[in-house]
Amino acid sequence: MSYDYLFKYIIIGDTGVGKSCLLLQFTDKRFQPVHDLTIGVEFGARMVTVDGRPIKLQIWDTAGQESFRSITRSYYRGAAGALLVYDITRLEEMNAPTACVLPVVAFASRFFTSSCTFEGSCTELQVVNLIRRETFNHLASWLEDARQHANQNMAVTVIGNKCDLSQRRAVSKEEGEQFAKDYGLSFLETSARTSQNAEEAFIMTAAKILQNIQEGIFDPSNESCGIKIGYGRGQGTLGTSGTVGQTGGCCS
Repeated sequence: MSYDYLFKYIIIGDTGVGKSCLLLQFTDKRFQPVHDLTIGVEFGARMVTVDGRPIKLQIWDTAGQESFRSITRSYYRGAAGALLVYDITRLEEMNAPTACVLPVVAFASRFFTSSCTFEGSCTELQVVNLIRRETFNHLASWLEDARQHANQNMAVTVIGNKCDLSQRRAVSKEEGEQFAKDYGLSFLETSARTSQNAEEAFIMTAAKILQNIQEGIFDPSNESCGIKIGYGRGQGTLGTSGTVGQTGGCCS
């Protein structure tokens, strides 16, 4: 099938946030409740239509484990867009002695205690069901890493996944929106399980890439930008009028 452009995407974020499930929902329109951890990278592709133009998305789903970071970084290069995914629900249980309680109180904006149990003296205080919003707190690090190894102008959409589990929410929608606003990014909450906003996340990012082409931020004739001109297209950018125009550099 012919297309106007091919856009390269990466999906990044901590392990277990649902990156592979989002990709599967987008490419195959199905949810797989049990999914093996991604080893290195996985790949998917799909045709979409943005502003009436056929565009092929080439999507690389990267492993979230630190041990694979050196491998996955090589796939960042030449990416025009990225989905930066966190889990709105991430709940971890841990026990903490009294010495650990004060930091929990001091940094209440990042940690929440749902219950405490006292056994014996206060020195045996335990904190259980400590909600650590680590996948959200790691977003800035993932973003810095991607921009360092891809390019500063890549189109990034912040994705708060698992919004179908709102009763287990640990990160508010407003916090996600504020993070995206602070870094000049787009934002959506999605559910790979129900497919809510799964397709919109990929298409929103494609629309931003197309806008960057039209504004001369990306040069589609330079494949290091993560964009390829489709078969039958000339070496230039189709402007909004449909004429072929010149573009600026990939990272101008």
